Amino acid sequence: QVQLVESGGGLVQPGGSLRLSCVASGSSNSINTMAWYRQAPGKQRELVAFIASGGTTTYKESVKGRFTISRDNAKNTVYLQMSSLKPEDTAVYYCYTPSSWGQGTQVTVSS
Repeated sequence: QVQLVESGGGLVQPGGSLRLSCVASGSSNSINTMAWYRQAPGKQRELVAFIASGGTTTYKESVKGRFTISRDNAKNTVYLQMSSLKPEDTAVYYCYTPSSWGQGTQVTVSS
């Protein structure tokens, strides 16, 4: 069983930046796909970005050019660098692997 712990959320003004981190532990095997999802109040959880073990990435259309997903395989850590944040990016952000979900970290974009 893999445990995921996110950090880095918070309150930021529109146009600001945040970096989310997610550390995976509890498995002796390397983790393949890692991803970030988000869920805004009253909305379904949606995929924001994912990254394969080799580094291939995919992004939700609305975050392309603003968000960057990256990973450190040696540390079993995935990051989400978020820039030019908008109020519509406000949500709980969840780290994901095929076997586990993190507990979520709140990101609020507001002036």
